[in-house]
Amino acid sequence: MGKKKVAKNENKEAALVEKDKVENAIVKAGAKSSSKKIDTGNAYIKATYNNTLISVTDDKGNLLAWSSAGALGFSGPKKATPFAASKVVAALAEKLKKTGPVNLHVMVNGIGGGRDSSVRSFANQGFNILSVRDVTPIPHNGPRPVKTRRI
Repeated sequence: MGKKKVAKNENKEAALVEKDKVENAIVKAGAKSSSKKIDTGNAYIKATYNNTLISVTDDKGNLLAWSSAGALGFSGPKKATPFAASKVVAALAEKLKKTGPVNLHVMVNGIGGGRDSSVRSFANQGFNILSVRDVTPIPHNGPRPVKTRRI
């Protein structure tokens, strides 16, 4: 077991300048890849008991942006709350501000807490909601029942 090396942060200003350069490069790379203006798209909301995941695609199904409550820093049972779902929609609206769709077809999957609030948040963020569909899978007959007990 040798000595552990400790990196010293002697020049914090240089580190901040380097961080700004990297962030600007990321923003420029994102702007180049999505230069087209998209009119309509689909929003897929997966609201589970543990998390809320939202992804936005164009009409062909190509992913434009996605976000989740866990990606925003919520942890534990807070990820499935309506507040976290509204914050996820706000983060997506920020990503889609320049190029993203204005008109959305919303598909909701799951029975979590962020289900209704995410749809309302899309409307509050300025998106035109064309349709809302519930695509939660429902069993028609379910699995085979347990064998009856014989005494």
